[in-house]
Amino acid sequence: MIRSPRTPVAILGAGLTGMSASFHLGRAGTSHRLFERLGRPGGHAITLEDEGYRFDRTGHLLHLREPDLRALALGWIGEDWVEVERRSRIWSHGTYTRYPFQANTYGLPPEVAYECLHGFVRAHHNPDKPAPKNFEEFCLQHFGEGFSKHFMIPYNTRLWGVSPREITAAWCSRFVPLPKLEDVLAGAVGLNDRELGYNARFVYPRLGIGKLAEGMAKSLPTRIELGRAPASIDVQARELHFEDETVPYDVLVSTAPLPVLVERLAGAPANVVEAARRLRCTHLYYLDVALDGPCGEPLHWVYVPEEKYPFYRVGCYSNFSDAMAPPGKASLYVELADRSEPDLPALLPRVAEGLTEMRLIDSPKQIRFARVRRIDHAYVIFDHAYFESLEVVLPFLEGNGIVTAGRYGGWNYSSMEDALRFGRDAAAKAISSLGGGAAKEP
Repeated sequence: MIRSPRTPVAILGAGLTGMSASFHLGRAGTSHRLFERLGRPGGHAITLEDEGYRFDRTGHLLHLREPDLRALALGWIGEDWVEVERRSRIWSHGTYTRYPFQANTYGLPPEVAYECLHGFVRAHHNPDKPAPKNFEEFCLQHFGEGFSKHFMIPYNTRLWGVSPREITAAWCSRFVPLPKLEDVLAGAVGLNDRELGYNARFVYPRLGIGKLAEGMAKSLPTRIELGRAPASIDVQARELHFEDETVPYDVLVSTAPLPVLVERLAGAPANVVEAARRLRCTHLYYLDVALDGPCGEPLHWVYVPEEKYPFYRVGCYSNFSDAMAPPGKASLYVELADRSEPDLPALLPRVAEGLTEMRLIDSPKQIRFARVRRIDHAYVIFDHAYFESLEVVLPFLEGNGIVTAGRYGGWNYSSMEDALRFGRDAAAKAISSLGGGAAKEP
């Protein structure tokens, strides 16, 4: 067992947040080491190649608002990127409607549109709006019974994998568009002339989101130590214990999922361990689908709230960029509502039937191949134990020189731009903990 010299900062995880932290530590001249348990950097922001088709880990799109982060991200990607105006739709009741559903009932069956509009107007004028106890109550208060019944509740049940009654409303203020009454009225008669929501425009590398991660990795001031995750972490001695090495550190920046991190802490108090075990997330199975022909609709992604379909969202990588598939062909991702491991031979005919109904393919014969993929940590669940659990875990970690950051390190719902910001902020916290620059590179 090798005992290495003490490193001022150790980083766990070379996803976007971990690499961003490394980049900003390097800018400040702070010595550090970066460990990644997998054999490649990027975390979920990678691109796979398969028989000439390219697939990300479902939709990973850059909504870049902060000028400094935009400049960095585009510099890492290089010149081969596109900026895209979102084309997303909802598929329900046998028709496409614009996103968001709650502001675009035009085209729905008249009885459905009326139910949604009537419920929204009643909710809008209801003066009795106590703080919602859960996400279902949030939907009913803000959108009314019709919108909640036909989209918000069924879609979010399929997305999160749990009932909206189990989820607080705390996660959604930024990510769930709240239309004004005039938007809903205009959308009922087809007069909406603008896209609503935070993701109306996005940047995308032409060869897939993995190009961002590849560019970041090349820019780092230190080597990424791949295939390495500590078996345990001694928080008292501030040491990472690998099978072949002990790495002392002053500050640990962790982007590992919080429950996974706490499991590895040697001697963590029982209340901290128990609180971390209460933190919940959902995994996700999805299909990468290669088509022997173009996608039948020029859409980037489609939301599917109805239970009769085995998927809740379908996206088309090759509509983000035509370089994601061979000429004249297409690549899709199909996110599955069922969290059990899929039986692909039994599932694929149902998927093909749904894609055909949606006019995304002409017939099942257009599917060249489909691959089952799994994301272990997909969505953090903001259940009713969420905040009280974090209030136990985070102060303990902070008090022991551990900075947690990222979507899973920070246990939150966030965007790719947020991941870059989290890394920058984690680097600043680490430097502050060291005394503002006491551990510079030689």
